[in-house]
Amino acid sequence: MQNDFINSLFAKAAASPQRIVLSEGTSNRVQEAAASATKQGLAKITLLGPKQEIRRGLSRYFPQQQGISVLDPRESRNLDQYAEEFLRVRKHKAPDQSAARTIVSGELGHAAMMVRMGDADGTIGGATNTTADTIRSFLQIIGLEPGCDLVSAFMFMLSPPESALGNVLFADCALIVDPNERQLAAIAESTAKSAQAFLGMEPRVALLSFSTAGSGTHPKADAVRTAVKMAHERLPSMIIPYEMQFDAAVDQAIQKRKLPSGQKSFGTPNVFIFPSLNAANIGYKIAERIGGMKAIGTVLQGLAKPANDLSRGCSSDDILAMIAVTCVQAQAMSAHVDSE
Repeated sequence: MQNDFINSLFAKAAASPQRIVLSEGTSNRVQEAAASATKQGLAKITLLGPKQEIRRGLSRYFPQQQGISVLDPRESRNLDQYAEEFLRVRKHKAPDQSAARTIVSGELGHAAMMVRMGDADGTIGGATNTTADTIRSFLQIIGLEPGCDLVSAFMFMLSPPESALGNVLFADCALIVDPNERQLAAIAESTAKSAQAFLGMEPRVALLSFSTAGSGTHPKADAVRTAVKMAHERLPSMIIPYEMQFDAAVDQAIQKRKLPSGQKSFGTPNVFIFPSLNAANIGYKIAERIGGMKAIGTVLQGLAKPANDLSRGCSSDDILAMIAVTCVQAQAMSAHVDSE
């Protein structure tokens, strides 16, 4: 995976390796990524699942296995403590002790609880589990970031060397199916802050539509315009103050023609907010398959602690990149806590 962004991401992760727990420890792809992350000093990895099976599989990629912890949740000394915490957190759903113990003795639940309790700095799942099951465990156990009522997701889209677009973020590609105006504005705000943290440059956020600056009239276009206004009021330096068609966003000549008379160009955005999950999911896959971009994600934003979802079609390189992403998120959260 040769890309300046990936190299920078790996360097950031290696500067302060974080404790990352991978819930799907029996997956060959996860084992290979764990071995690579450990060899490169990106993270301190814990794999969850049956110990002998994991150790046997891991030996193919990393015979020494030094620096990788393996834990079978069913044998964890923390089961009782984790079950009690789950009962406390989910008391409004009235689970009993047996149900709580079953959940936290499973790999997804145990990984999420390790993060919640400070026994790990971040977690990744989804290589073999569904997105629904993976994210449900994050929401139930890790919960939302204080002051946030929406978890959304973005993709890093890495451009090929010959592209003038550069590396950008697409959102929401995984979670919010049909966001309303408030949700679109929240997604824009969260993704702008994510771009600032990861890209190291001032975000320029375009909320995409089939209309540019009021050229189209329809409830769907109106909703994006309202979301733009809401987001721009909160982050005026980051949010482009008009809804935009994709061609107007990326082509400065078209942008100049389509914007209101006398309005200067806003430059090329580095964050693109799609009006629906349909559009975002289709868009990133077109960009990847036809445009030659490389997608990394899904990266979640809005959770209390770092936890990310993988595609079940992911490669070991994809998982390795997400380990680095999760490390950098954990570093940022730790720095924020230390500064308070």
